[in-house]
Amino acid sequence: MVVEKINQGFQFFINLGAPAMMFIIITLLSLIVGVSISKALEGGIRMAVALTGMSAVISLLTSAFGPALRSFVEETGATLEITDLGWAPLAVITWGSMYTLYFAFVCFLLNFILLIFSVTKTLNVDLFNIWNISIIGLLILHYSGGNIILTTVFVAGVYTLALINADVMKPTINELLNYEKTNITTTAHPELLIAPVVMIFNKLIDRFLPFIDKFDFNAETLNRKIGFWGSKFAIGVYLGVFIGLLARQSPSEIFRLAFIAGVSLELFAYVGGWFGPAIDPLSQGITTFMSKRLRGRKLFIGIDWPILAPRAELWAVANILAPILLIVALILPGNHVLPLGGILMTVLAPALLIITKGRVVRMTIIGTVMIPLFLWAATMIAEFLTSTSKAMGNFPTGLAEGSLFSSVDSDPLEKMLTVLVGKAAATLDPKLILFALLAIVGYILMFIWYFKQMKKESLKVNHSEERSAEENTVTQ
Repeated sequence: MVVEKINQGFQFFINLGAPAMMFIIITLLSLIVGVSISKALEGGIRMAVALTGMSAVISLLTSAFGPALRSFVEETGATLEITDLGWAPLAVITWGSMYTLYFAFVCFLLNFILLIFSVTKTLNVDLFNIWNISIIGLLILHYSGGNIILTTVFVAGVYTLALINADVMKPTINELLNYEKTNITTTAHPELLIAPVVMIFNKLIDRFLPFIDKFDFNAETLNRKIGFWGSKFAIGVYLGVFIGLLARQSPSEIFRLAFIAGVSLELFAYVGGWFGPAIDPLSQGITTFMSKRLRGRKLFIGIDWPILAPRAELWAVANILAPILLIVALILPGNHVLPLGGILMTVLAPALLIITKGRVVRMTIIGTVMIPLFLWAATMIAEFLTSTSKAMGNFPTGLAEGSLFSSVDSDPLEKMLTVLVGKAAATLDPKLILFALLAIVGYILMFIWYFKQMKKESLKVNHSEERSAEENTVTQ
């Protein structure tokens, strides 16, 4: 009877819906870590409004594009039957799951332990983007048949790499953004876990195509020349016109698609900006809590990736990669995703910026070569995302009942790895277990190599700064 009552209460809580659930959870957690009632309520309400707003934008986009996308597939014969809705549905699904709180607790505790033992210097306060880790956890939980121990170990391992990555990227971030050495800002965003793969391609260019740097150009000048025509509004309009024409829609319908796509892409960014302030009171409470227990320690504070947004190269390459992403999607074997919500590759551009140090030609070449990873991963997880969304009552309106949706989002390698490891754990198939073990070993070795390379780059930066200081002293 007791267990039944608990289950009924839990089910009632789930049935409130993701916005109401997160309002209650964010408010209570904020109060627990010492946030005032007013600020705790503010954070909870902001989170609920942000989730509601994002669901509304997704519905706007899918309602308009649903019929056109079906016609697009029929008219072109393309096998792009999966609609990419960007990062938003992943955030809605994960923040509507109680497991996200569990993963957040695991990550918070792990961060604290790693700081105590000096494994990392980064205190990650970017709690909203824990959904990136949560989707990895939910995937492995699903494919492993509910193996919570394996899921916890996997999530902890990936999060540890993200924190160490925040440490090793810090000198390059200082260099790119002209930060002083005393600056404590970095980012532990999980999308930057793709940086080792970028590093591999960057080293290949160093070895075989170093001359391409001669063709580099000023991204800020390019952005100024493009102006409005490279904005989210404009890219959405191009996308709507392109799909409308290929789907043989009427002129009025093409205009409608163009303008709805334009406003939707802009609203994704605008409404997405509400999540940060929603989580701020809780982040500040946790920061205060951690600081009291780590007196005297110098810490880096990990926040969201837009700290890199001032660099013009990031936006120039995002605009360049948008049409390339669409072309690659149409011709890539094994891809079934039509890029829509994630047409701007801001899930890849920050890593490209950091590893190449803003060399636009390199960023474009490497980004183009890496696009297939994101499309294949999005194809792979589409069925899981769609079924989970339906189970939670969050299936986007406007999509046909049998339609699939996905997200050309971050962490493609990690998503592929979770599916492989999860299936190996569920089936205990010897071949799958062997492949999974080899994949994990290769993944870890890649990061070890990458961390060593980044530390070498940091030493170069430090030596360069020391020489400049010495030259200035001699000049004076």
